[in-house]
Amino acid sequence: MRPSGRDLSEMRPISIETGFTKHAEGSCLIRVGDTHVLCTATIEDRVPPFIKGSGLGWVTAEYGMLPRATNTRMRREASAGKQGGRTVEIQRLIGRALRAGVDRVALGERQITVDCDVLQADGGTRCAAITGGWVALRLAVNRLMKTGEVLSDPLVDPVAAVSCGIYAGQPVLDLDYPEDSEAGVDGNFIMTGSGSLIEVQMSAEGSVFSRDQMNQLLDLAWKGVNELTAAQKAATA
Repeated sequence: MRPSGRDLSEMRPISIETGFTKHAEGSCLIRVGDTHVLCTATIEDRVPPFIKGSGLGWVTAEYGMLPRATNTRMRREASAGKQGGRTVEIQRLIGRALRAGVDRVALGERQITVDCDVLQADGGTRCAAITGGWVALRLAVNRLMKTGEVLSDPLVDPVAAVSCGIYAGQPVLDLDYPEDSEAGVDGNFIMTGSGSLIEVQMSAEGSVFSRDQMNQLLDLAWKGVNELTAAQKAATA
């Protein structure tokens, strides 16, 4: 029934390659099927002005897509002179999601910027960016702890995200692009490894959905996040 031939509750293949770049304090290339995202984390001894002097740390994110990440070339946003609304919305989502799993007091007054660059897109890029972004963040924090700059672990829980939706009348896990473009209902679920919800983005794309269907999608998302957090832990062990 699914274009990929997957079962309704089957994730695409997941791989996370750490240390993908030389200079970043933390980096990984996450592959979720044919969606590939490079995530890097940079540690800076500064924080935004609105929390300066508070003793709190900050985690923020930036997101972008390469011109040929999709079937047709997209113009670089830098050449347009500004970021598009979708880009701004996604990078704010990534930042919010990652901060939800951080003890900012333990992090100390420093900022970690997580850059998520989509090399290839086949649906679920924001979810892959959040999941890979946490891995890059974990590796950067490991470095801080190894050098003694941070004494207690500020990452209280893994953070991962997965898409779910109603495709051809059935609830499905981890939509790829053919499904995403045709789904009657599309949602992104951002959760912690312990099962707490951080954010849910749900919308009807031509058909409404019931509370029972919402619960089915939530169950699928929990299954997917369990698989993603297992991959995160294996990559950072």
